[in-house]
Amino acid sequence: MQSGVSMVFKKVRIFLEMIKFEHTIFALPFAYVGAFLTEKGMPEWRGLLWITLAMVGARTAAMSLNRIIDRHIDARNPRTAGRALPKGLLSVAEVWIYVFLSFTLLLYAAHQLSPLAFRLFPVAVLVLSTYSFMKRFSWTCHLFLGAALGLAPLGSWIALTNKFDLAPVLIAFGVMFWVAGFDIIYACDDYDFDRREGVYSIPARFGIKNALLISTAFHVVAPLLFLASGLVLHLGIFYLVGLGIAIIILFRQHTLVRPDDLSRAGVAFFNMNGVLSIVIFIFTILDVLYPSHLF
Repeated sequence: MQSGVSMVFKKVRIFLEMIKFEHTIFALPFAYVGAFLTEKGMPEWRGLLWITLAMVGARTAAMSLNRIIDRHIDARNPRTAGRALPKGLLSVAEVWIYVFLSFTLLLYAAHQLSPLAFRLFPVAVLVLSTYSFMKRFSWTCHLFLGAALGLAPLGSWIALTNKFDLAPVLIAFGVMFWVAGFDIIYACDDYDFDRREGVYSIPARFGIKNALLISTAFHVVAPLLFLASGLVLHLGIFYLVGLGIAIIILFRQHTLVRPDDLSRAGVAFFNMNGVLSIVIFIFTILDVLYPSHLF
């Protein structure tokens, strides 16, 4: 019995490592941003709970699908050959179980939140499933990944208001360009492999130097969209300060990488972008709780 329980925990640990569960930090704070901005006040705990569970379900399903879909590519890539599926640490059938359970959690959470969120479940599944295939067809795959994470603030808004509005759409597009920008940096590490294997990406299509310029352009567009959402919602000084810190983080991120030196791309990818997401979240809450109506 003890060995069986230990094996289950080991499998779960391997699975969480495979899907990089800790990277939920990129999207979850923006989901809370969308929730706090709906009424510009503290959302009910029940809504936050179901939004959290929906986010866990959505991201777990998307990453599990990604690992299944990309398992053969991962096996040929030295950087990813050690992942659980290529190494046989988990079976495809086991990961499909996680996909089913995760989408079920997302569906049930959407049902608990609002009728429109529930009706849009198939759209969410389509977006979350599509981005994993895009690297086989188009170098715009980075934007599809960004769109998947951009569902976080938009989905939270819809979940609590049961309607679309301009502000969360602007935030969603801001998240899309932010995520696509740092995913381009991350993809530079696979430049040689992608070109050799015919995998589509902006670095493989335009070269590393141009890819970093495109990433920079995306990271100029993203704050502008966040600023536009602040204007629409008449946010104040705290939001503006948070946005200023985020811009500094983005600028610093791009000083860490050069076409001839990508050795610090890991730092740019995880640490700084995780901090950026949390900064936006904290200063948005401060603005909601202590409004100054600067805009």
